Parts: sequence; structure tokens; C-alpha cells
Amino acid sequence: MHPRIEEVINYLDTKRTALREAVESVPPELRNQQPGADRWSVAQVLQHLLIIEKRIGLGMTKWVNDANTGGLGTETETSSVMNSLPLQLITDRSQRRNAPDEVRPRGDIDAESAWVALEQSRETLRAAFLAGDGRALSQVIQPHPVLGPINLYQWMLFVGSHEVRHTAQVHEIADQLRADAATTAGATPA
Repeated sequence: MHPRIEEVINYLDTKRTALREAVESVPPELRNQQPGADRWSVAQVLQHLLIIEKRIGLGMTKWVNDANTGGLGTETETSSVMNSLPLQLITDRSQRRNAPDEVRPRGDIDAESAWVALEQSRETLRAAFLAGDGRALSQVIQPHPVLGPINLYQWMLFVGSHEVRHTAQVHEIADQLRADAATTAGATPA
């Protein structure tokens, strides 16, 4: 496996483990519950990640296929790609961002089903990316709606950093649900 591919896959795997731990910090019976009227549930966060990852997986499949059939050369560069994208800008939750309608969760899937589908979408995305192993994926540029033109390594880094952003959101949901439960438990009957 090319070092750049390995670096990106390791990054994605680490971020997926962190997401799993965050989801597991929320009791299963609360994962479908919104912590507020304008807040997503854990299930909705997972569905949003699924929508994004499926879309990128379809793109990655096409982009790598086109590059392979178009005769894309081999990757000669082995330097790290981790700092090639402003990951902290993507992961920063200090400013709220509203997801466009086409990637907003519909709320029609429970957290457990969303997790299973998200794991399946990761396998599809991973396979598409690995199909380009050894190719000069830094030369395959595709437009991102916010980040502008980025290469295929950067697209995969976006997936991981986007997941980091929403892992933090899951932690926020867990904190809010715990605070609500504590408030309810501390309330005295009238």
C-alpha cells in the first residue's frame, strides 16, 4: 500500500473509532431522541454522515475509475498529505453551519440502522479509494462545494475531518441528554 493511501486510511480508521466511542457514550434508548427542537439526534447525525459518505463514495468510485482508465501515472510523492487541507477549519464547531437540504437527515432511520449503513458506506468508499492505490491521486482534482478544487487525498481527509466535527456533536448531544436527565431527576414533585 502506498504511504499516502495508508496515512489517509489510518486517519479515517482512527476517526471512525472515535465516532463509535462517542455514539456508545449515549444510552441506546436515547440515540433517537433530539436534545432540543432545533438539534439533531445521534441517529440524525449518523444519517447525515451516511448521506455525505455515500455521495463521496459514488464520486470517488467514478473519479478513480476515470483516472485509472485515463492512464493516470504512478504516485511518486511520499510526503504526508495531512496538512494539505485546513482540517481544523472543518472540525471547528464554534460556528454553527447549516447543512444544505440535500444532505440534511430525514430522521427516518434509527441510530442502529444508520450505524450499519454508515459502516457499509465506509467499505464502499474505502474500496473506491484503494482502487487508486499507487496512482497519482494528488493530480485528480474535483470541486468541493465549500473547499473549492481539492485532490482525492484531500477528499478523503475531508471525510475524516467532517466525521470529527460530528463526533464532537455527538458528545454535545450526550452532554445535553445527561444534563436533561439530571435536571429531571433533581426536580421535586409538586
